[in-house]
Amino acid sequence: MTLRTARRASLVEQVIDQLRDEIAAGGWPVGARIPPEPALSESLGVGRNTVREAVRALTHAGLLESRQGDGTYVIATSELSGAVRRRLETAELVEILEVRRGLEAEAARLAAARRTPGDVAGIAAALAARDAAFAGGDHAAFVEADLAFHTAVVEATHNRVLTDLYRDFSTVLRASIGAAGTLSRHADVPHGPIAAAIEAGDADAAAAATHACLDEVLRSTAPHPPA
Repeated sequence: MTLRTARRASLVEQVIDQLRDEIAAGGWPVGARIPPEPALSESLGVGRNTVREAVRALTHAGLLESRQGDGTYVIATSELSGAVRRRLETAELVEILEVRRGLEAEAARLAAARRTPGDVAGIAAALAARDAAFAGGDHAAFVEADLAFHTAVVEATHNRVLTDLYRDFSTVLRASIGAAGTLSRHADVPHGPIAAAIEAGDADAAAAATHACLDEVLRSTAPHPPA
């Protein structure tokens, strides 16, 4: 843990900033339970009331969630992602898929222009894992592998804002992939062309392949599929 002892002035604001920084830096990833109040109080060198106020503020901002009898968990990495997460939780599946289409197509376009040899290798490995999960018939593993492939593409953009936003979007994406249909329906959508276009550095082809991929999913979901 990299927390520092808080000093002077607005202790609550200082503690809020330090807890926010710890979350943003990945010290407490999404889904992790933060240390209990006494431990935070000792680490920061402030009273428990100060810690309680800071945690309450971050809970209100959407970064943390208090679970009765279980502790407080990280549910988003920033106020923006917290707001996005809350909005997506009430969205229709088709709306989520339409946002995926735009977000991932632009990510593929940028990835094709910026990918490194390591990115290409990571995308290829994720694609192979996706194929293996399908071959194994494990739907849950397939959903995770499919999401890992798209995440690898987004990470190849080297755009930190886009990557952070996509990671926070991942929780809802996981549900959308799982709800998009049977394992065979989703696996039949070709992903190889996306990886090939990115490796070749063809931005237009990468975006087009991503559009084609998600259009197939939308056709099976939306009452009025895109043209």
